[in-house]
Amino acid sequence: MQTKISDTERLYLRRLKEDDYEALCLMLKDEAVMYAYEHAFSDEEVHEWLERQLKRYKEYGFGLWAVILKESEELIGQCGITMQDCPADYVREAEKRIPEIGYLFRKEYWHKGYATEAATACREYGFNVLGFSELYSIIRDNNTASIKVAERNGMERRGSFVKHYYGIDMPHIVFSVKRKK
Repeated sequence: MQTKISDTERLYLRRLKEDDYEALCLMLKDEAVMYAYEHAFSDEEVHEWLERQLKRYKEYGFGLWAVILKESEELIGQCGITMQDCPADYVREAEKRIPEIGYLFRKEYWHKGYATEAATACREYGFNVLGFSELYSIIRDNNTASIKVAERNGMERRGSFVKHYYGIDMPHIVFSVKRKK
């Protein structure tokens, strides 16, 4: 089974695997990284997160992937495409489950262009390999950095909705980009 998904100038994306748990903990257990979720994950939540990605690979053939920095072979983040529920007005009723490009990086790798580089690779993979005609990013309204990544990835704001997560109402903005004909 193919584990390497995409190459960029500085990164490659590959399937996550069980022994990525410790590297995922460096992100998912960091309160600064997880601010949009309103809490850092516990050990159990990190295990559930990883298992959810492995299940997505089996169910869809894609999911969130490990982002590996070529120069060090270090897992510095995750980026990929997941199927997400989206009740936003912009999304037609028949398409309430949409392909979303999501990304999350260790704090020491923020503001270096890695998220944009990985998200762009996912956009191209989603269009050219998976055959999607439109890709989305659903971003918490206070997550300015992720909003900028979506915009650099050619996405435009399409709508908004409120997610209820961890006992909190969280406004989210829906961005999307359509495949060029």
